[in-house]
Formats: sequence, structure tokens, C-alpha cells
Amino acid sequence: MSALDLARWQFGLTTVFHFFFVPVTIGLAVVVASMQTLAYRRKDETWDRLTTFFGRLFLINLAVGVVTGIVLEFQFGMNWSSYSVFVGNIFGAPLAIEGLLAFFLESTFVGLWVFGKGKLSPRLHLATIWITSAGTVLSAFFILAANSWMQHPVGYKVEHGKAVLTDFWAVLGNSTLWASFVHTVTAAFVTAGALVLGIAAWQIRKGRERDAFGRAARFAAVFTLVSVLVTSVAGDLQARLMETQQPMKMAAAEALYTTKNGASFSILTIGDLSGKPVFQIRLPHVLSLVADLSWNGSVQGIDQIQASETAAYGHGSYVPVLWVTYWSFRVMVGMGILLVLLSAWGVLLARRKRIGDSPWFLRAAMAGMALPFLANASGWIFTEMGRQPWLVYGLLRTLHGVSPTVSTADVATTLAGFVGLYTAIGVVDAVLMVRAARRDLVAPEHGETPAVPGLVY
Repeated sequence: MSALDLARWQFGLTTVFHFFFVPVTIGLAVVVASMQTLAYRRKDETWDRLTTFFGRLFLINLAVGVVTGIVLEFQFGMNWSSYSVFVGNIFGAPLAIEGLLAFFLESTFVGLWVFGKGKLSPRLHLATIWITSAGTVLSAFFILAANSWMQHPVGYKVEHGKAVLTDFWAVLGNSTLWASFVHTVTAAFVTAGALVLGIAAWQIRKGRERDAFGRAARFAAVFTLVSVLVTSVAGDLQARLMETQQPMKMAAAEALYTTKNGASFSILTIGDLSGKPVFQIRLPHVLSLVADLSWNGSVQGIDQIQASETAAYGHGSYVPVLWVTYWSFRVMVGMGILLVLLSAWGVLLARRKRIGDSPWFLRAAMAGMALPFLANASGWIFTEMGRQPWLVYGLLRTLHGVSPTVSTADVATTLAGFVGLYTAIGVVDAVLMVRAARRDLVAPEHGETPAVPGLVY
């Protein structure tokens, strides 16, 4: 494998690993803030105990997410220096704001939240967790501003081989950014909701604090259902933007080779994706509905887009790896559908006050904790792999973004090191999370802080 191949593997693996923690942190910040709000408004000790319980999980993921995120930024300079030179003038502003404003806002107020209980007034202490939550969401916004510029460059000009920022507000107003932001943040809410629902289900099955964890399960079911429905709507908006801005990605999602009106969507394909499958299950007209909300709308095919992009950008293949885009898109959508069904089932049981009395639902909720992680990972794989061969769509190919002086051996060494390091971090995080999730729900004493299990006992 070349240095380029290894650099892509390294960035892909570290990004997917990092994104295991990011949505949990963003989502749990809102969940914990909501629980603390219920405790404050109702003067309810049970919600206060749940806040402390799930606050531990939030702190673990916040710490691990920060560590894994730092490695990603180092790779820009190490393996992708040509890319960094090209986009530096654009990325400087949003990434600086993310670090100087959002991250410091988040880190400062989470410290006040952890150590301020019993020292700050209840109202001010509640404000600290909501400000922390706002910081996590702002971090996501400015990072997505940079990523969305790669998907759909706006507000720039190219001078001396570099992209130069001409309109910062155009970058922040990028249509791709806003669709991606809503989709990503609400997907984070789904992740946290499914996690809380699964942990509450495990605790209920063990017969621990059925009333308290029953409340958590009911809250999580509603929270997850609302979030996954909004995520689906935002994803639909992204699909229509994709058909306009990156038509090859839409065609690759379906492995559609020829432009069609009233294009169907294949749920399952067995065999060759090049147009001669062994078996398929197809939904008539659905791809056209996804692309432009039209029953007989035209969806461009791979062959026609390849010809137009060759004319615009020169000789070369502009087709991504089809089996990756095809299956990652279906995994993402499939997991989303299962999450809708699971959370709707939970809401129905909650309305009947039977959410803790259904052993089948409790088992499904525990298994369902994996669904949003699979959806998140497959969604980002589709988003980034579907853009290939472009790093910055229409401006910089991946081939031209890699560091010219970094050898294959150098990248292989760092890749092995990161895999080993991330495996160790993942094991530590899993152990801490499992220990935190299995703890009893103990009524906190005055001034107790939500300690990280394993570090404070």
C-alpha cells in the first residue's frame, strides 16, 4: 500500500473511533441538563439522582472525546500537509473559534458544574450544565462548518494554489452546513437517548430502582423518538442538496449507472452492483422522491456524471468505491428505521405505563444501544467516501492533498501506533462506562459531585 492509502486508512480509523464518543457527549449533555432541570423545577430527588448517575457517563465520554480529537488535528500537519496548505486560510477561522470559544466555554463550565454542586445556587449550577451543553453544540457547528466547506465550497477564491477566504458569513451560511448540523446534532441526541434507554432497561431487568429507571426509560423513549424523526427529516434535506451539489454521491448510493426518471430504490442487492445483480428488492420511484420530492423526477446516472465531470475537471475516474457507498448508505438508513420502531414501541409502552413490564422490549432496548453507533459510523463513511476522489469537492483531489515527504514506512508506523493506542483507550473507556452503568442509583449527599468511576470511589 502507498503512503496515500495508509494515510487515508489512518484518518478514517481515527475519525470513526473519535466519533464513537462525540455524539454521546453532545447528546448526554442535553439529557443530563434536562434531567437536572426536572429535578430543579419539581424539587424531585429522583431526577437529581438520575442526573448524578448519567452525569458520570457524560464526563467519561467528554474526557475520552477530547483526547481522541487532538490526534485528528495533528494528522492535518503530519500526513496531509498539502491539504492543510490549500485549506488553511478557510479552516483557520472556524477551527480557531471552535477552540477559543466553544471548547473553552465547554471545559470551563463543566468544571463549574462538577465542583459547584452545593457551592453554587441551584439555579446557577443548573445554568452551568446548560452552558456546557451549548459549548458542545457550538463545537460541532464550527467543525461541521469546515467539513461542509469540503463538501460544498463557498465564500472563497483560489490564489497561488491556495483557497483564500473572501466571505466568512457565506461559509457559516452554507446550506450544506445547516443541513449537516441539524442532522449530526439530532443524531447525537438519538445516540444518547438510546444509550440511556438501554442502561435503564438493564437496571430494570436487574430489579434496581424500578421507579427511578422507569422514569429514565420513559424520558429516553420520547427523547429518542422525537430526535430520530428530526434526524430523518434533516437527512432527507441533505439528500436533496446532495443531488444538486454532489450528484455522483447520490448515484453511487444507489449504484445507478444510467440517468432515470422515476428511479427506484433498492433495499437489498445480492451480486454485482454494476447492473447485473443476482437478486434485488426494489421500491419503485423512491429514489426520485428522495432526490427531489418528485414521483417521476430525474436522477442522474454514474455514466452521465462521469462524462460531465471529465469534461469539467479533466481525465480520471470520479466514481467512488461503489460497494462502500451502497452498503454504508443502507446500514445508516436501516439502523435509523430500527431506532424509529424501537423508540415508538417504548413510547407506546410508556403511555400504557408498562415500559418496565415487557421483557421483550427491555431486551430490545439493551441491544438497541448499538444501533445509533452503527448509523453514525456508516453515515460518516458514506459522507466522506462518497466524495472521493475529492478532498475538497471540485477543487482538490485526495491524491494531491497528502504530504509529499512522508514515506510509506512513516505512515505505517504511526498507523500501528494509533491503532494500539486507540485500542487501549477504547478498552479503558468501555470498562469505565460498564462500571458506571452497573452502579446502584445512590441518593447523593449535599455537595457530592458526579465522580468518574474508577478514579474516585
